[in-house]
Amino acid sequence: MFAGSARKASTNKQLAALAARTAQEAGAEVTLIDPADFDMPIYNGDIEADTGLPENAKRLKQLFVEHDGFFIASPEYNGSISALLKNTLDWISRPHTENELSLWAFQGKVAAIGSVSPGALGGLLGLVPLRMMLGNIGVTVVPAQVAVSNGFNAFDENGALGADIPAGMLKTTIAQLVKTTAALKHNT
Repeated sequence: MFAGSARKASTNKQLAALAARTAQEAGAEVTLIDPADFDMPIYNGDIEADTGLPENAKRLKQLFVEHDGFFIASPEYNGSISALLKNTLDWISRPHTENELSLWAFQGKVAAIGSVSPGALGGLLGLVPLRMMLGNIGVTVVPAQVAVSNGFNAFDENGALGADIPAGMLKTTIAQLVKTTAALKHNT
């Protein structure tokens, strides 16, 4: 579980933390990741050719490899995903070991997505390109998703969503993530 924002007071970090708690309550083993702990340069093929993947990209990629599924809380920037999220996914998509399978960190994985925004659509526009990108790199994205509007007022003092509709959307989304991940893991 992670957010596409490194900002300390990010509402999407709040959503990722709530998604983690919800998944744990559903019986999943969860790792909550803070992208601020995995600082990386902007992807550049010359950097990759000269020095390989940054150590933080390797560490984060290993976490993806070790997990069967993940939830991304993605802020919407100009109708798309954040540069931080795009950069993170780009770096960990790159091979760095001999005979590594293409898109090793993503193949066979299940994802769920959500967004929090101060606007009325709750970041919904940014979930479209995120869903498309994840599908393009081999990730199965569950149909349910959560978009939380009025983001600066969406969470109560305990970090829960105050409104029933987004709370229900999150619960449904995480239930689909846990169920689909378990089903695919069982069939492999």
